[in-house]
Amino acid sequence: MASPQPPDVAELVSRVTRALDGLGIPFMLIGGQAVLLHGRVRLTEDIDITLGVAPDRLPALLQLCQDLDLATLPTDVSRFVRETFVLPVRDSASGIRVDFVFSTIPYERDAIARAERVEVGGTTVPFATAEDLILHKLFAGRAVDWEDAVSVVRRKGAALDWTYIEAWALEFTEVPGREDLPDRVAKLREVGGR
Repeated sequence: MASPQPPDVAELVSRVTRALDGLGIPFMLIGGQAVLLHGRVRLTEDIDITLGVAPDRLPALLQLCQDLDLATLPTDVSRFVRETFVLPVRDSASGIRVDFVFSTIPYERDAIARAERVEVGGTTVPFATAEDLILHKLFAGRAVDWEDAVSVVRRKGAALDWTYIEAWALEFTEVPGREDLPDRVAKLREVGGR
């Protein structure tokens, strides 16, 4: 499968992938970059990467950022990461923002293991599967996330593993504010005509 990314993004994704692989940090691309792969073409100005590690790996990630000329955005990096589990950085050459999201929950570990590797800039890059992208989008719950999820359903159609999506949506009902995820999955199936 060919990369849907423009040259600057593809080059940056390739560099970051090689560096994370070199450190042995499990990860996958999510967000807008994964939507370009599985759903609709839309403008996205950043790269979102879920890391399968806890924030205690921050020193290694900061060294990676320094090596790749990725400038950290928060002034108090340690505090920001501790409070948000996100390290936002910006590529000095292209200006592209990259958000590294730390995660150790079982779902994310499984999603990273399921990730599909796609060639981008001469490097195979792990992207969230269509099903995991849908789950991320439904969990986030913004209007743009709903539109992204619909686009994935319309593009992937009957190939989606709805049993997997429904099982995790049910699991996520234990998270406050996400009790309606099974209903949103059912509505998404209707919108997709499946």
